[in-house]
Amino acid sequence: MSDPTAPVRDIAQLARQHGFRIGAAESLTGGTISSALAQGEGAADWYHGTVVSYHEKVKFDLLGVTPGPVITERCAIEMAQGATRVLEADAVVSTTGAGGPDEEEGHPPGTVYVGVMVRGEVTCSKLELGGDPEEIVQEATQRSLELLLEQLRAATG
Repeated sequence: MSDPTAPVRDIAQLARQHGFRIGAAESLTGGTISSALAQGEGAADWYHGTVVSYHEKVKFDLLGVTPGPVITERCAIEMAQGATRVLEADAVVSTTGAGGPDEEEGHPPGTVYVGVMVRGEVTCSKLELGGDPEEIVQEATQRSLELLLEQLRAATG
């Protein structure tokens, strides 16, 4: 299994060097990204928190996601945008998807959308992961942190 603390070391370093305020909006990952970020060096200075919006009503009401299907690129992007506002962060990663074991909204288990918003620039990646629900969550966490790191580097490069 991969180590989510590896990208967090670099995320923490970039956050401290460039004044990023980091946050997350999690659905599928249920707080695992938050747990990893909170372990980063100096997290009290740069980590603003996470909204775990597992239920769609939280996505709609708190994060301002447009009502409708939630396993979509649009949802991941709107989750990141909403968390940026709610958490007063300028770099946010979001996750939404089908964790399994069954299909959800017509998507097979392992379909994951990861939104990343860094200082107003937003991207979204679709992942197709394999494994049981626990493995999907762990892999989605790892890949999400790597995508956040990639966008932080792009913003500072």
